[in-house]
Amino acid sequence: MAKSRLSLEIRFLFPLAEEIVREIVAKKVEANPSLAPKLLRVHYHDCFVRGCDASLLLDSVAGKTASEKEARPNLSLSGFEIIDEIKSRLEKQCPRTVSCAYILTLAARDAVSYQFGRPLWNVFTGRVDGRVSLATEAARDLPSAGANFTSLQKLFAESDLDVIDLVALSGAHTIGTARCGVFSRRLLNFTGKEDTDPSLNPSYASLLKSQCSDKSQRLNSSAVVGMDPTGSLTFDAGYFVSLLQHKGLFTSDAALLTDPSATSIASVFRDSNTFLAQFGQSMIKMSSIKVLILGDEGGEIRRNCRVVN
Repeated sequence: MAKSRLSLEIRFLFPLAEEIVREIVAKKVEANPSLAPKLLRVHYHDCFVRGCDASLLLDSVAGKTASEKEARPNLSLSGFEIIDEIKSRLEKQCPRTVSCAYILTLAARDAVSYQFGRPLWNVFTGRVDGRVSLATEAARDLPSAGANFTSLQKLFAESDLDVIDLVALSGAHTIGTARCGVFSRRLLNFTGKEDTDPSLNPSYASLLKSQCSDKSQRLNSSAVVGMDPTGSLTFDAGYFVSLLQHKGLFTSDAALLTDPSATSIASVFRDSNTFLAQFGQSMIKMSSIKVLILGDEGGEIRRNCRVVN
């Protein structure tokens, strides 16, 4: 596995790197708690395409193939400016020492961990940045909110993630929001007959229709709702409580209940301590997907996270 290629000692290429990342992220998340799910989502989307190499952070270059940022699933991502701020500060103190991939992995961890006052999982050192970023790969490789269980399991297995990881990482939907256009088909036209997905809790479906309607009672695709009806800013087991009441927002959430093993795991994760412990372990695995280390072909430590050296 990729993790075995990393330094498994918790040490830092630059002693103050983790402190600086934590300081900046804490300040930002305290001022705007919605940044936690945003940074976590950027990390997630980065890792499933070419591995956790910060290729998602690269901007497109005029006249060349569009970068991952331009892929449709990534157009709603935000929080890049936080990574830029951290990188700028680190470059002033220790030029070309701390990779963008390491910064993003730390930032996602610290953003989620902020409410607990302690890191929820370890981040291993030694990772460097990739030099290739293609929108076509992001469109192909990212898990879809409309995916069924078979598709999800296959996609996760390709990255050495098992069903436990799939369910645990789906629990990230306990924080953050989504635009109504992403899941509107479940509400209004599930089979093409202006119907609602029968697997969706009827009262929850009614609530979502209300939240996603404009004053004329028409769909407002840009309206935003919390992904977890128990609260979208607190990282806890609320997602699983809601899921088992058939209140999962996306088709991919509901898909977990179509598999007996995944359903059983989701039931266990209703206990917050159990969920948090496993989420941390699954994040360590996810953040180790196809990691590049110093000496690997195609790897570097970027000076600017948005462009290759």
